[in-house]
Amino acid sequence: MGEPTDLGMVLTERVGGEDDGIYRASAPGRVNLLGGHTDYNDGFVLPVAIDRRTGVAVRPRADSADHSDRSGLSDPSNPPDPSDRTVRTYSTNVGETRTFSLDSSTAEESWADYVEGVARLLAEDASNPRGFDMVVGGDVPMGGGLSSSASLELAVATALNEVWDLGKPATELADYCWRAEQEFVGVECGIMDQFVVALGERNRALFLDCRTREYDRYRLDDDVRVVVTNTNVEHELVDSAYNERVSQCREAVELLDEALSEDVTTLRDVSVAGFEEMKETLPETVRKRCEHVVYENERVREAATAIETDDMRRVGELMGETHRSLRDLYEVSCEELDFVVETAETLDSELGSRMTGAGFGGCVVSLVRADSVEPFAAAVRTAYVDETGIEPDVFPCAVAEGCRVEGRPSN
Repeated sequence: MGEPTDLGMVLTERVGGEDDGIYRASAPGRVNLLGGHTDYNDGFVLPVAIDRRTGVAVRPRADSADHSDRSGLSDPSNPPDPSDRTVRTYSTNVGETRTFSLDSSTAEESWADYVEGVARLLAEDASNPRGFDMVVGGDVPMGGGLSSSASLELAVATALNEVWDLGKPATELADYCWRAEQEFVGVECGIMDQFVVALGERNRALFLDCRTREYDRYRLDDDVRVVVTNTNVEHELVDSAYNERVSQCREAVELLDEALSEDVTTLRDVSVAGFEEMKETLPETVRKRCEHVVYENERVREAATAIETDDMRRVGELMGETHRSLRDLYEVSCEELDFVVETAETLDSELGSRMTGAGFGGCVVSLVRADSVEPFAAAVRTAYVDETGIEPDVFPCAVAEGCRVEGRPSN
């Protein structure tokens, strides 16, 4: 991964001023061991935060040495408003600056929308929210299914919680970020990503009830490692297919609410018995989507119990079942993801593998015996290159802590 970029240094180089006037924060990416597409159905999920992180460095504009156009954060296409409600943010990953005001929306379908959405929502509850200059960067792959968006959102929220002295706990910051993605960016996502990015703990998986927000943590076996394979492909279907799956789940809810005796407000409310009773009445595509969600919720609960009893072999088996369900019933996998999973399953060191994220490309997460990570990675990499001609990124991930403050001004 190389040496991490000193974002505070980038900010001082571009804006001027002293380093001690800067707030710093970071937030991890995540993989979901189980719980694929259950979160927006109010179901259960079992994710972990990983040690790939997004960092931010922020200085309130009133404290900056210079806000003239000489600043490297200047955006010629959108010059800064002279008021202190202006926000300028620079991404070291993308290499571009975006400028907006806390007083008006400028959503433009870019990475900066996540920054703006979070900032605007938090500003509504701040007593005197000043504008700021910000640099963001990190090593969470964008578009890889490791939740780079939630990582960015929580890093921004954690920093602004300090800058504006909001005093919000991590659970509330997660909710602001979830709302920003839904209301500002326009993604009908569940709460899973934001929640685990906020509340992750070292070496522990987070079991989350996405309806009640109740959660528990389960310590992972020390002899097992999380390994991620980034296929480095992303098919264009991902956004439209995601929204289509959300719509199909809503259709299933409407049909089952009419047919079953209990109230069905989301697919979370449909039991296995209820689904089996009524499945033949559902249109084929809707039936398949519903079957995945209903049985996936059962797998998540069983996996949490298996982790608690140190039965990681069973967790791995459930991960394989999840992948096949996402492939055949939810239909969000692709040839590259399937190949990686199938290859991993031939290796003795592998306990379980599945696609992670929305699908149609991105990453596979595997549980691998700790003493076999390097040969596992080499075998998957070689097979994938031979099959596709694409060089994947295969890397172990430590199960990490959630969002955190990295530094505050000294005065």
